Amino acid sequence: MDLQHNGSAAENSGSLSARQSGSVASELETIFRDVVTLRTRVARDAAKLLAGFGPGEHQREIVNLAHYISLRRHDIRSLQRRLMCHGLSSMGRLESRVMPTFDAVLAALSAMTGQAQDACFESDSDFFNGEEHLEQVTAQMFGPKPLNRRSRIMVTLPSEAAEDGRLLRRLVRKGMNVARINCAHDNPFVWRKMAEQINAAARKEERDVRILMDIAGPKIRVESVFSANKVPKLVSGDRFRLVLSSKLGAHPSISVSASVSLPQMVERLTVGDRVLYDDSKLEGTVESVSDGEAIVQVKRSKAGGAKIKPNKGVNLPDTSLGISPLTNKDKGDLKTVVALADMIGYSFVSGPDDIDVLEDTLQSMKLSDRPLGIVAKIERPEAVENLPALIARASGRRPLAVMIARGDLASEIGFERLAEMQEEILWICEAASTPVIWATQVLESLVKFGNPSRGDMTDAAMAARAECVMLNKGPAVDEAVELLDRLASRMEGHLTKKTPTLRALRSW
Repeated sequence: MDLQHNGSAAENSGSLSARQSGSVASELETIFRDVVTLRTRVARDAAKLLAGFGPGEHQREIVNLAHYISLRRHDIRSLQRRLMCHGLSSMGRLESRVMPTFDAVLAALSAMTGQAQDACFESDSDFFNGEEHLEQVTAQMFGPKPLNRRSRIMVTLPSEAAEDGRLLRRLVRKGMNVARINCAHDNPFVWRKMAEQINAAARKEERDVRILMDIAGPKIRVESVFSANKVPKLVSGDRFRLVLSSKLGAHPSISVSASVSLPQMVERLTVGDRVLYDDSKLEGTVESVSDGEAIVQVKRSKAGGAKIKPNKGVNLPDTSLGISPLTNKDKGDLKTVVALADMIGYSFVSGPDDIDVLEDTLQSMKLSDRPLGIVAKIERPEAVENLPALIARASGRRPLAVMIARGDLASEIGFERLAEMQEEILWICEAASTPVIWATQVLESLVKFGNPSRGDMTDAAMAARAECVMLNKGPAVDEAVELLDRLASRMEGHLTKKTPTLRALRSW
């Protein structure tokens, strides 16, 4: 009796096992078909994107970029979970290898289901080709990889670096890989002295230190201020005037007027456009526009109000300025920059045509022979929107890196949106094997005041995913370089780009 019962149970168990096995096989076949369908759609849509990038044969990394953008226009979260249940790649880490990842998944599914597949699984070297190319471009731009970390450290130099060789030697000794000279300040004589000090420090410390020179571009700043009050401070609800310099002066009902460094800006404002001042310490909306002036109502200001001062930045996220990213000053500065720099920092880039503007200018000035890299600073919404086309236009011409200029970009798109956008820029650039510089206020409390905040440390840890991290100038910048060097080294044991790496844990 017991034997019969056991036999019946075994038969039922076998029947259940067979049903489960059949269900799994059916699900795997369905997943296989879904992956094939998705791969086909991605390839088709990518071909359209590539055609939009322009004629000609595109380099491998640009083809992969088109595949990545095409894939990310689909929501594949459900498919990812289905793949994970069967021990397969969730395709959550394919930025630099879209089609190789599809093919690897299909090869595994083919083996599990007996399905035939047309896609060809590539070798290990082909699979990781995008990562290898990114490392090559990074070394070309920012110098060889340091022994203890993947990311490089960039420091913006103060004016006194032109005379203080000891400062440069300390920075190089503690881990600086790239020195940044901001051409919005000082003059060619000072820049040459800075470059000499950088090169001398690099020789003495036996290090490879690269020089980035940031041309100023058409930065919009407050030029002059007229105020009926002793202190031109504005709070929510106040109104102020943005004017041409010829109209700067008293107004019967508005106490504060400001002229700007880009006069045509005033004439391009329209009612409803947002105006942000001094890294969003004040936000207003254009109320009216007349000949040579715009009336702006303050919608938000920092606690206690915002003082309107000359030389503070102005951002116009809703206004199409229609201006060239190269000013006459920039064109004059380029002669010095080309002679001294390894890279040109290109401000106010909005789209692919701006790459042509710089290249045409260099050629017309007979400055195009030197193999300079370009660092495209992403600081406006148009630059974000056009980033893939911008990268594609630069491809094959000069080495390119992208700087996430988080200060201006946050003012333009909002701080909340920036948190998400800086991640997306990292992904897009990795798909195109384009190095990224993580910039603005990294370890700011330490650099300026000697003590890092908890937020500073977390931000710096996340910055290590970029190919280069930029520190601003400040009294304790050498301490910040030293800390960032250690932090980036430790974080590399846990995370490479988006991939967690399982270094042995010692805390438990």
